Amino acid sequence: MTARILIVEDELAIREMLTFVLEQHGFITSGAEDYESALDMLTEPYPDLVLLDWMFPGGSGIQLAKRLREDEFTRHIPIIMLTARGEEEDKVRGLEVGADDFITKPFSPKELVARIKAVMRRAAPTCLEDPITVQGLQLDPVSHRVTVGEQALDMGPTEFRLLHFFMTHPERVYSREQLLDNVWGTNVYVEDRTVDVHIRRLRKAVTETGHDRLIQTVRGAGYRFSTKL
Repeated sequence: MTARILIVEDELAIREMLTFVLEQHGFITSGAEDYESALDMLTEPYPDLVLLDWMFPGGSGIQLAKRLREDEFTRHIPIIMLTARGEEEDKVRGLEVGADDFITKPFSPKELVARIKAVMRRAAPTCLEDPITVQGLQLDPVSHRVTVGEQALDMGPTEFRLLHFFMTHPERVYSREQLLDNVWGTNVYVEDRTVDVHIRRLRKAVTETGHDRLIQTVRGAGYRFSTKL
């Protein structure tokens, strides 16, 4: 099925360039120039990925990313932020509200398409299998839900994949590099610190039920998922 991409970018020339490049590679695109028009386009059929500028009229990429992650119908849509900002602090801020990757302007069409394909591969449904349960925490790869009893836990697609990997590989320490290879995939443009940001987001998602204690930091080595509370 052809992937749908929503481009949120206020500069017409950039939006048209992105549209041309993506449609040349077989994507279906739609464009929004401001916050409100972007919200209007977040309806059925939902986009498979959102390309999100850092700033635009009526709001910001940070605000829109946060809103996407808070809505049950859009929280699983991958987000790539387009930004002229290269500072690490800005990237961390974007990751913390839900961005899956960054592309810093100026960028080449080749890099753009490679990043999109990499993020969409990572966001694809995990292989079909039975639900996994550890200490009452249940992850269902088919329905893409994480629950504790009757309570559903909210988390983004990257946190879901990270938790799935942890739950299927318990009681073993993994370095940041190993987690990047196993969860994000090889040959992707992701920094080591990205792992720390998503670990924090994953812990936050399971804190209310006390399952954050299962995700352990091993000083100087990496992270471990324990099966014991």
